[in-house]
Amino acid sequence: MKRSGFWNDVKRYRVLLLMLTPAVLFFLLFAYVPMAGIVLAFKQYNYTGGVFGSPWNGLDNFRFFFDSGDAWRVTRNTALYNIAFIVVNNVVQIFAAILLFEVAGKWFRKITQTVMFLPYFISWVVVGAIAYNLFNFDYGTINVLLNAVGLESIDIYNTAAYWPVILIVVSAWKTLGYGTIMYLAAITSIDTEMYEAAEIDGANVFQRIRKITIPNLYPTVIILVLLAIGNIFRGDFGMFYNMVGNNGLLFSSTDVIDTFVFRMLTTSNEIGMSAAAGFYQSILGFATIMLANYAVRRYDKDRALF
Repeated sequence: MKRSGFWNDVKRYRVLLLMLTPAVLFFLLFAYVPMAGIVLAFKQYNYTGGVFGSPWNGLDNFRFFFDSGDAWRVTRNTALYNIAFIVVNNVVQIFAAILLFEVAGKWFRKITQTVMFLPYFISWVVVGAIAYNLFNFDYGTINVLLNAVGLESIDIYNTAAYWPVILIVVSAWKTLGYGTIMYLAAITSIDTEMYEAAEIDGANVFQRIRKITIPNLYPTVIILVLLAIGNIFRGDFGMFYNMVGNNGLLFSSTDVIDTFVFRMLTTSNEIGMSAAAGFYQSILGFATIMLANYAVRRYDKDRALF
């Protein structure tokens, strides 16, 4: 009976299931099948044996990774950057969404949304080129302006202390439009009768925002933050690599797990160690999302992911 019911459902919803097939194949090919390569973290890889024929070496790759002194640095940088991105980006996006919602001009709102959304489509390669032309010591726009008013040039590409602020600002700028649209959609779904009742009761715009808009955004904020927490130990490789490149002077404050793995593969050819670092990253991400979901579930069961 159950089997018959299952196949009846397949036949009934065959068009919807067919539409779902490309997404299923995508995740199978690019997310699940590559997981077999995790065995490289426990092997001394050689090109003769390949992925499955190389000899096992136990936990030597992990031991080398942690003994190198890089594990703590890249883990700390990855986590702190992503925490900063989550906090700053969400605050800026919520503020921008509320501001746009309160703006009366329809055309102004549309034009502003379009302008804010444009950076999201700009490649990180282009953003890196823009940053280089801004921060270059010899002919960068910032140093040219500083020299024009009689101030000394700033050597940004050789000073690690500047880059946490630069990367946080650039991330907020690039993701502003995308996040703002999501929060704006959540705001526009709020029942307008609540605003009308508050206005009749004499509430000003700031009171309506504090008492109606922000509380109704909590479910959206929680879901987006939970999804972001799942990637808290996964750095945006495109951003970090194109903004910083292989500048060793900046590694102390900009090197994340993803750039470290890439560098091990391209410069040291340490395939086993790279796989170990990637596996370590995946375990941290899995543990983080489980703990975050558990905490939210304890606070409010209906707002948890699962």
